[in-house]
Order: sequence, then structure tokens, then C-alpha cells
Amino acid sequence: MKMKIILMMVATLLLTGCVGLFGPDKEGWKFSQKNEFLKILEKDTYMSLCNQKPLYERVKVTRNSKMMNKLLLAYINNLANSCIDFKDFDASQQRKKSNEIDTYYEAYKEIIDPKIINMKLRAGESIENILKPYIPTTPQFKALVAKYKIFTAKEHNITEKQLKKIRLNIERTKIMKSNIGTNYALINVPEFVVRLIEHGSTSLKFNVIVGKTNMQTPIFSEKLQYVEINPQWNVPDSIMRKSYIPKIQKNPNWVASKGMELHKESYDLKSPKIDPKTVDWSKYPKDEKGYIPYKLVQVPSLKNGLGRVKFIFPNKHAVYMHDTQVKSLFNRHVRAFSHGCVRLSKPKKLLHYLTTNYTNKQIVTVENWYNSMKTKHLILSQSLQVHMAYLTAYVDEKNHLTMFNDIYGFDASQKLNF
Repeated sequence: MKMKIILMMVATLLLTGCVGLFGPDKEGWKFSQKNEFLKILEKDTYMSLCNQKPLYERVKVTRNSKMMNKLLLAYINNLANSCIDFKDFDASQQRKKSNEIDTYYEAYKEIIDPKIINMKLRAGESIENILKPYIPTTPQFKALVAKYKIFTAKEHNITEKQLKKIRLNIERTKIMKSNIGTNYALINVPEFVVRLIEHGSTSLKFNVIVGKTNMQTPIFSEKLQYVEINPQWNVPDSIMRKSYIPKIQKNPNWVASKGMELHKESYDLKSPKIDPKTVDWSKYPKDEKGYIPYKLVQVPSLKNGLGRVKFIFPNKHAVYMHDTQVKSLFNRHVRAFSHGCVRLSKPKKLLHYLTTNYTNKQIVTVENWYNSMKTKHLILSQSLQVHMAYLTAYVDEKNHLTMFNDIYGFDASQKLNF
């Protein structure tokens, strides 16, 4: 009888690829690592089984080491790069662009090196440690996962559609920039809100205006570098074509009435000024793209569309956060009115906060700059990331889950791979 039991144990070890209960097998797995991984998979701790559930069911029964290697790599890839079907999403984005919708969604994907994973496995690292570098650092990942698990474990007044919305937003947190930072500004586009988050707590929060549905605020991350006080607005060629050239054609005096100047090939106010009447604007139709050799500049003034302050995080989209003259729009529930930039309801409050906490300048100095009506640059001395996010489900400062309308259609176009 004892011999029969021993033979059964040996057979089990051979089937699972083990050479011992404690030492690693030929695939690098220890008995303890397998148990740990199976516990993570059983609860789907990091919501990354996704399209791998059939493989998991086989691994759960066989504990086969080669299958487990495949599943570990797939789980890490789903954790690091989400379970969104990017082939389908990219095609959707191209269709939008072909319909003249300016849209951009940066997915910060990570490269998964199987050799490094296997090396850590063979070195005896715990599965938690192996997974750790790929777990999203934004607090929203943990908060949304917690809410989802609560709603699915017990009876709650929540619809299947709402559950799917939470699930999709969990996946979005996975493709945000991996090093989100200790201190950062989070602009949640569908919420129309910006938060300054420091060490996990919200220091500032106020309303914003984002891009129109056909000129969408791009989703990406960059580092805030400086604040421009009393800015001039350099009108991009794309906005010139779509919005302003038709107005200039109807009334060339419109330029001066808006506190603007037209310059030859440069946004530098010292460059030659051009009379709008002398330009053949028919060469630059609104339905085409390309360089325009005339640059429209709105000089610093009380009429400036950027208001008195803009916050610069250099990026290829030429978008930033800024003040605005049109304050009444902040009273609207849906605030998608800009050309892509983010307009702030409380720009001066943000200016003062950054001056005090992120620069080596005194408030009195910055106030003098502000009142001078001359362009000044306030350089940040401490790092602050800016994250443009698209979270239609968000767990707020009071641990309340709120859902928002899908203003840009990403809920519909970002399909899950399972």
C-alpha cells in the first residue's frame, strides 16, 4: 500500500514537471510558487486573467509547469498592457480621424521579457514580487478593483452595463504611465475636473473645460515645466484653417478686434507684421492640412483667449492648461468647448499653489509679474507630472464611485479581449 502511494506521488510530480516538492523543477517552478500563483489566479487578484480563463482551467487541474509558464507571461502582459483589444481600438481611431475628428489616446505599454521573468522565477522570487513591477501605480487601479470585487461578490443595486464600465476603467489604469509620480495633476476629461494629488491626497480640485467632441483633448502624460504669466497665444495652423481663416476672409479687421497680430512665418512679435487684407487666404482651405507661412498671434492683454496664465507641459499636441476669458461656461454640466487645451476655472489658485510649493519664487514677485501685463516665465523647481486621463468611472476622495458620460466615445470603441 505504501509503495502504491509513493508511486502515485512520483507520477504526480512527473506530470506536473516537478523534480521535488521544494526545489525548482526543470521549468523553474517551486511547489510554493505554484501554490501562490494559483491562489492569485483563483481570486484574480489583479484582474488580469481576461482572455486566459480556458488556460487557467487546464492549469488548475494539471499544474503543468510549461502551461503555467505560458499563463504567467500572459497574466503579466494583461496586467502591464491591459485587456483592451488594441487592434480594434486603433482601427476605430483611424475611422474617427478619417471623419475629421482630432483624437489621440496614448497607451503606455510595457515590453515583457520572458527571459527576465524566468530568471526571477528560477531565482526563487515570490510571484507577488515578479508581478510587482507591472502593477499600476495609480491609486485608481486599486480603488476600482476593490469596488468591482465588492459589487460582484454581493447583491448590489448595479447594472451589468455599469459593471462593464468599471471593468473597462480598470483596464485604462493599466495603460496609464507606469511611473505616475508621488505628486501629479490628474485631469479626468469626462469628469471635467482637475486634481492636484500629493502623496495620495487631493490638495486642489476644481472644474475645467476640455476639447470639443471633434477636437478632443488628447490622453497622455507629460511633465509640467513652467508657467507663462501674461501669455501670448500662438494660434496653431490647424486651428487657423478650421476656425479663423474663414472669419478673416469675411472680415480682415476681425484680427485687430480680437487683440491679434499677423506675422510672416514666425510667432515672434518682433518679426514683420502682415496686413490680413494682403493675403490670399483661398490657398489655405479648412479641409486641408499643412504649413501656413502666416502666423496669428494674440498678444498679452485682457482680451487674450488664454487669459492671464498658462501652464506648460511641452508635448507634440501643443496643448496645455490655461486661464480663459469666458467664465460662464464653467456653469455648464457638460464642458467640452475648447480646441483641445484645458481651460481652468481657478487658474490663479493653481498659480499661487505652485509658486509656494513647486518654485523658489515668492508670491509677491509673481503677483508683480501678473500685474505688469508683460510675459514672464515661472520655472518649476520640483517635479510635477500632468496626466490627461479618461476615466468614466472614478473613486473620489470620499471613496465614492461616480460614473460619467462617454463624451468622446472611448467606452464604445475600447472593447475588452474576453
